Amino acid sequence: MAEIITYNSCPCCNNSNITSFLKAKDYTVSNEVFEILKCNNCTVAFTQNIPTQSQIGKYYQSTNYISHSDTKQGLISKIYHAVRNITLVSKRNLVIKHTNKQAGNLLDIGAGTGAFSNAMQLAKWNVTGLEPDEIARTNAKNKYDLDLQNPENLFKQNPETFDAITLWHVLEHIHTLQEYLKQFHIVLKKEGKIFIAVPNYTCYDAGYYKEYWAGYDVPRHLYHFSPKSMELLAAKNSFKVSKTYPMWFDSTYVAMLSEQYKKGKQNLLKAYFIGMLSNAKAMFNHKKCSSVIYVLEKL
Repeated sequence: MAEIITYNSCPCCNNSNITSFLKAKDYTVSNEVFEILKCNNCTVAFTQNIPTQSQIGKYYQSTNYISHSDTKQGLISKIYHAVRNITLVSKRNLVIKHTNKQAGNLLDIGAGTGAFSNAMQLAKWNVTGLEPDEIARTNAKNKYDLDLQNPENLFKQNPETFDAITLWHVLEHIHTLQEYLKQFHIVLKKEGKIFIAVPNYTCYDAGYYKEYWAGYDVPRHLYHFSPKSMELLAAKNSFKVSKTYPMWFDSTYVAMLSEQYKKGKQNLLKAYFIGMLSNAKAMFNHKKCSSVIYVLEKL
């Protein structure tokens, strides 16, 4: 029988004031349904009865899981890769801007198949990439000649080593959330910055698609962050959110997947409309965007 984790209190703030939020289906691998609870204190939502860290690997084993397989099959995958080529540049520039360094030491957590790690190496940064999935590490080696390491190596790094730590849609996957954040504080230089991109369940497209919203991606997404919960989680671990940025492309991409989950078929026109409407509602408040980048610095 598979081992599961059942929460009696919030995994982010440890408050016991938690209530049922919704139930969502795993459309990528298992077709299992998972309950999502919400903390009424810090407002994070989180997936209940999740597989343990040693058991969850099978939920990533799908050619449809693009960040590990790097598949280009199907229209949605092709759009993903086209957009990634654009966002790699903007992410690189964001790191350079906020660290005020043209080159430095970077720790890329959840490096996937290595696209961002490679982009930063090409920009002359010294990159340490960590990735738990063996298939993704193999793909990174074959495609970019990158030697990505096991995540356990995070806890073997020397104090104040890194100018930047990046987690592009990764924090929501980490079982030992508090331990990671504590270690980030140790290995990050005094003036260093952390860049965290996560889906935002308080956005318009999440409210529109409800349980079909692809941003929930259960059970791989263990947590579902709001801007408030990110700020409280950062403060709990001696960081502060110094800046936020919208990820405009994510709304349409997530809407395309959500339409497919809801209707069983692609509806690009509808997805584009919902994505653009979501972005319009976030135009003057980036914390309402479908996905948000948080820049953290040490307190």
